[in-house]
Amino acid sequence: MGDPDADKVNAYRATGPGLLQRGRDRGRRALGSVGPGLISGASDIDPTTVGTMAVIGATTVYALGWLAWLLFPMLAVVLIIATRLAGVGQRDLQQCVRDRYGPIPQWLLLASIVVVNIVTISADARAGGAALGLLVHYDSPWFTILIAGAALALLLWGNMRQVQRVLKYVLLCLLAYPIAAVTAGPDWGRVFSGIFYPHVSLAGNYISGALALLGTTITSYVYVWQTIEVAEERPSRRMLRYRNTEAAAAMFITIAVMWFILVATGATLGTHHEQINTAQQAASALAPIAGSYASYVFGAGLLASALVALPVLIATTGHVIAAQLSAPRGLSTPVTEAPAYYATASVSTVIAVAVSLVGISPIRVLFVASIIGGLATPIGLAALIVTGSDPRIMGRDAVRGGLLVVGWAVTGVITLLSIVYLVQQVIGG
Repeated sequence: MGDPDADKVNAYRATGPGLLQRGRDRGRRALGSVGPGLISGASDIDPTTVGTMAVIGATTVYALGWLAWLLFPMLAVVLIIATRLAGVGQRDLQQCVRDRYGPIPQWLLLASIVVVNIVTISADARAGGAALGLLVHYDSPWFTILIAGAALALLLWGNMRQVQRVLKYVLLCLLAYPIAAVTAGPDWGRVFSGIFYPHVSLAGNYISGALALLGTTITSYVYVWQTIEVAEERPSRRMLRYRNTEAAAAMFITIAVMWFILVATGATLGTHHEQINTAQQAASALAPIAGSYASYVFGAGLLASALVALPVLIATTGHVIAAQLSAPRGLSTPVTEAPAYYATASVSTVIAVAVSLVGISPIRVLFVASIIGGLATPIGLAALIVTGSDPRIMGRDAVRGGLLVVGWAVTGVITLLSIVYLVQQVIGG
């Protein structure tokens, strides 16, 4: 008879390493499957978002905390619709509108996306330059050109996805805000009252802050990029469900970071009625945790967020224009085979850099970009919901029921807020 213990050892030697290897393979496959949702989520924490939340915290303190958290279900619904549209229709949003509807809707959608993208590219490049200035203690307009050029080069000749994976870890610098929010000693009663007992106001700062908050998060390039990525991936139905979950998880993390930025700046700047015009002032919100290193922590996070978001913005701009022209496009397509795609991406970057050289403070540029994004958002959202609910495009998978109702409700809220903001600008309210 054999030795039972020896048999167990031999069995482990035969199967143990194999099990470990299979476990490692599953882990690698799981990491490899992390895709569009997390990229979209990471790119949504761009400099525009960081700067906008800092301004909102400084001007309204905690009053818009409720809207920040309400954005989670709103964003989740928008990305679920975008994922379903691209996964079932096998086309991105611009191509769906171009193939199914007349010239006015398709050109209106294209204009709304391109204009907002160029403004956002301009603001993010300017912020990236300001962040670089914080790190080297020297400010120069050439830094803006350098950041925009690096993002474009990454798109043209580099491996954008690999670089983004690395830079997403640098975004962990922004996690200093949750710690800063706690150590700043905010009045937590006021903080949570702002969430659970929302106070709605027609004051100018409140309306512009709410519109900027919606504009910087539910901005067109986030869900348009989601449709581009999913359409190129062509996932199975099972993977499509996973992409929906992934997108929702990414948005929850995004909203949490945004909310902590609002609390940190509200506690350090808003309660003292200090306005934010420079990156250095925005960085001071991290002083409770980072001390004299606050500018370095803020600068590293802001720079990383710019380098994550800018290639996505540039690629989205080139993609929607190429889709409208029925030209070859896609990050996997070589430059020589998709000249229109890469040329329009390059030209839009040059225009954005030229716009960024206008003499407005970097943080104010970010806030203004969010306002413009908010004003244009209803156009893109309406196009997304109409195409996603069109059975001629989606068949039996057309968006229906509660998902459709919430989608239109989100669009209606942003539209109403945009109208109120525009009326206030006209009458000076």
